[in-house]
Amino acid sequence: MARTRSISRGFFRSATFYICAGILAILFISPLAWLFLSSFKTSAEFAQVPPTFLPHSFSTENYQSLADAGIWGYVLNSIGASIGTVLLATVLSVLAGYGFSRFRFPGSSVLFVLLLSTLMIPFQSIIPALYAILSGAHLTNTILGLVLVYTSFVLPFGVFTMRAAFQAIPLGIEEAAIMDGASTFTTLRSVMAPMVVPGIATVAIYAFFNAWNEFLAALIFTTRQESFTLPVALANLQSGAFGTLDWGVLESGAIVSAVPCIIVFLLLQRYYVAGLTAGAVKE
Repeated sequence: MARTRSISRGFFRSATFYICAGILAILFISPLAWLFLSSFKTSAEFAQVPPTFLPHSFSTENYQSLADAGIWGYVLNSIGASIGTVLLATVLSVLAGYGFSRFRFPGSSVLFVLLLSTLMIPFQSIIPALYAILSGAHLTNTILGLVLVYTSFVLPFGVFTMRAAFQAIPLGIEEAAIMDGASTFTTLRSVMAPMVVPGIATVAIYAFFNAWNEFLAALIFTTRQESFTLPVALANLQSGAFGTLDWGVLESGAIVSAVPCIIVFLLLQRYYVAGLTAGAVKE
């Protein structure tokens, strides 16, 4: 009897958990599902009053409009800027995080605090200085210029995350590698880096999301249409006749913009969660 009650109690708890989780999943997924279905409405259906919840007939008119406007060229610009930012920001964050966690030099604590304090500086306040630097280096309207700007946004968070990840690794592991004759770089590459993969994935995801969705810097530092990234291009394409919003293009563009972010997060989510909690508990 006691065992039966225990099984029933366990089943009830599991059922309650899955029901609540299912309800929350539906609440989160339903707006995305509605957005995806609405992107297949025709322009005439978007103009109907009262509005329709689901499309009466599925049409690829909105996606064709995006293709005719050269949307894939803007997608390639965003991909280039995002991949470049991920690579540069991740490498610099790993090197700096390892240096701050393992090496002590005069002013290291002050330098680390100064690095983190840049998070409190509003981006809008340094736009003139950044534009002057990029213009002087002939990097406006280039993917490289955007990569450098985006990397400067990501580095404070990236260095902080990697420093915490490296500090969570016992010193004995690193000392054993050094005693076996491994150099500092070899130790970092072959011993330490595989152990902080969750932290590296966290920085990579953060860098990708920032670069892919960033709008203001791309709007300011790219003035030629062929250099626009996807968010800037969508902002220009969403205006219809007489300044009205072209809801079909706007919603289909949002789907095109969201799909890479969803794919990247689903692929790396387990590393992301582990990376955020790395160093939270210290033995």
